[in-house]
Amino acid sequence: MKTLDLEAVQAFLLVADLKSFTRAAEALDTTQSMVSLKIKRLEEGLGRRLLERTPRLVRLSADGIIFLEPARALVAAHQSAVGSFAVGQRRLVVGISHHIVGAELPVLLKRMSRTEPGLVMEMRVTTSREALADFDRGALDAAVVLRHDNRRHDGEVILDEAFGWMAAPDFEHRPGERLRFATQAAPCSVRAMATDALDAAGIAWTEVFVGGGVAIIGAAVAAGIAVAALGRRVAPPGTVDVGRRFGLPPLPTRDVVLHSSLTDRQARRSLNSLAAALRSTAVH
Repeated sequence: MKTLDLEAVQAFLLVADLKSFTRAAEALDTTQSMVSLKIKRLEEGLGRRLLERTPRLVRLSADGIIFLEPARALVAAHQSAVGSFAVGQRRLVVGISHHIVGAELPVLLKRMSRTEPGLVMEMRVTTSREALADFDRGALDAAVVLRHDNRRHDGEVILDEAFGWMAAPDFEHRPGERLRFATQAAPCSVRAMATDALDAAGIAWTEVFVGGGVAIIGAAVAAGIAVAALGRRVAPPGTVDVGRRFGLPPLPTRDVVLHSSLTDRQARRSLNSLAAALRSTAVH
């Protein structure tokens, strides 16, 4: 009877869920080569190839698909046994900018629940400014925000968020007309970024929809009502970047930054998993 290396099985599950050796290594706070070695030894022990690897893609093999759910059950049973004497579940309170979570939120939450099944995450979706203020006064364990200026240099950069002028494929804008624009109310930093770019390019615009949060703005965009400056990663499925088509000015990228003062091992692992899950949703 073969004895499986539990850490190798966990590494396999992370690669399967995040579809990346790099993201899995980040979640485990180790190196990509170490993750590859663990999975190679797991495959050798099983006598089966679990993952198909190409330079741009990682996917489950036929044997990997068969092994996936039993592997989940094994890890879940281990975590249940280890946590049987725990007083309570670990709770992590995270504030996150609504410009960072959008259409991909279900995917993000699914990957988090798989990589950290014993974690109770309280996610507060708000503005970057409010999330940082709450973090600074101790109301949050962590904050994930957009960096819009150089006044603050602390925090860990998770990824670069690329913005585009997102619209429905059939959205029409005729030359000479004011650009129909959907956004959040001031003082939203993304709103200021977009309107400053339009004004600098001499493009007339009119605000036709004001929403509270990317999900609501995204709904207006998907309905064909207006154009919005949105992160391409969080834009509604089916929308497209119409910037080049309509001659709109390019939008700058923004750093997505994780702020946290937590140092205990479990908390850092959970935050690493969150960062890896966010990176895994990035548009390539």
